[in-house]
Amino acid sequence: MRYISEAKNIYIKDWYTKKYPDDELGQNLKDNLNFYDLFEALDDYKDIYKFAGIDDSLIRERLFEKLSEIMGCDYDEVFDQWMLAKRYH
Repeated sequence: MRYISEAKNIYIKDWYTKKYPDDELGQNLKDNLNFYDLFEALDDYKDIYKFAGIDDSLIRERLFEKLSEIMGCDYDEVFDQWMLAKRYH
């Protein structure tokens, strides 16, 4: 599937710091995580803030927006998966 390949080839921190160069908090994102890793983390109900190394909801929203774009789904689908994961934390 095309979206898996794309998700594996876009690294979160690289993408974020290029897209939002004025957001210094983007430097806190963990290195070597790609959007497929984020997809898998949501699927495994992981704490996204710990997973990505952030504590900022704006960054989380931006990552979810990009993930939904890559996956070809609505933002709400990604957000709903995150809300399910929050029940486990």
